[in-house]
Amino acid sequence: MCNKFIHIGGYPVELPPFTQYLGFSIKRHNLKEKKGRQETMNNYYADKLNAQSLFQVYDTAIPRIKQYLDAEIDFVRQNLTGSEDVLELAAGYGRIVKELAPSCASILGMDISAGNVELGKRYLADCPNASMVVMDAHKMQFGRKFHVVLCLQNALSAMRADLSVINQIISLLEPGGTAYFSSYSSNFWTWRLKWFEEQAEKGLLGEIDYEQTKDGVIVCKDGFRAVTHTPQELSHIGELIGLPYEVREVDGSSVFLIVRNV
Repeated sequence: MCNKFIHIGGYPVELPPFTQYLGFSIKRHNLKEKKGRQETMNNYYADKLNAQSLFQVYDTAIPRIKQYLDAEIDFVRQNLTGSEDVLELAAGYGRIVKELAPSCASILGMDISAGNVELGKRYLADCPNASMVVMDAHKMQFGRKFHVVLCLQNALSAMRADLSVINQIISLLEPGGTAYFSSYSSNFWTWRLKWFEEQAEKGLLGEIDYEQTKDGVIVCKDGFRAVTHTPQELSHIGELIGLPYEVREVDGSSVFLIVRNV
């Protein structure tokens, strides 16, 4: 049975009966994508933040961001035994795929951008158990299942995933498999904003709209909009999935929703 409370930082947090999410509306067990604001992104990640541009995003000079990126990978890695077949969604050019390849039997990175996947194939050339595929998360077709599915670093927002997509992700799990979804912790807001400012200074994003940027949402004047999911929102998603789950904060920078297909 799913709990009505989660624990963050040692304190119980009650789940709301109805939650208006950043990026989602949940009501009567339906998760519907908000229209308008997300649509203005017009597939921003596929059109602009791809290939070499995405590589520059992670070439950060901010040590705390590097710590955050490493902490997410380490959290997943410590839960792998080496025998798993892994799928990563919104994998970009395979940054996480390459890091986790030595810790699993096989790993497949999926991304909507053909440029990302082409770069990823070269980036992963020395990883025989790693591969990349171009695919839209809203139109996934696999002839197999996976022991682990990863949707990390706020990818639910990047993919504009609704409950239908999330349920499809869960359906890709082998019996006993685990799905990991992560978003940003509210404790990480200052560093997250600094990272996006760094990206804007590099010309990877538009100028940040500071009037609209608040409450976990970063908005750029070129239409880019990055939302997050709070622990309560991730827990509500877990409730709707209907499988055992837990919500855990990692490194003071990430919040993970971990769903087990048991």
